[in-house]
Amino acid sequence: MSQPTVIFLGPDGSLFDSGKNKVYLRTLLFSTAKRGQVIESIHVSLQRHESKQNFNIWVYGDKGELKRGSGLYVPQEGVTFDHHFLLPADGVDFVFLAGSYRLMVFAKLVGNPMPEKLSEISLVVSESQAESLSQPNRGLYFDWGPDQQTYYAHIKEKPEKEANIEDFLKVISNKSAQLTD
Repeated sequence: MSQPTVIFLGPDGSLFDSGKNKVYLRTLLFSTAKRGQVIESIHVSLQRHESKQNFNIWVYGDKGELKRGSGLYVPQEGVTFDHHFLLPADGVDFVFLAGSYRLMVFAKLVGNPMPEKLSEISLVVSESQAESLSQPNRGLYFDWGPDQQTYYAHIKEKPEKEANIEDFLKVISNKSAQLTD
């Protein structure tokens, strides 16, 4: 696995908009085997002090073409995708507090009994970033700085969709068309 160019900690903005936090990263997966490897599953583990949370629901692809992870062929040349890691449905939300984190990425190869650690990344969430993350629709991006070999963090707020008159008129028009059919 190559160094992820971007890592995101924050709310999942998927169709279900559950408000639960997720981990996102973009990276190249490659194989040292001539014929490639098949990954059965990938998950991340995020640890801060004594708190540890696995994000075991894996979704990958490019924007607009995301797929639930259930196997991926990785050739020697590699494949680059966005990887989203969500919390299990039976768990509670994991809150990103201030402190030092260890993000570990694990992959289970087909035929291997145990997952292998692909990468371990250190991240720091400041007090002000943690405070900002406690508010809705805010996430923390870590962008890789190749010169300094470190991540640079910044908060980004997802704008709430504002209702406008055109959207309202489309809804009314569609409802009227359904009633006349």
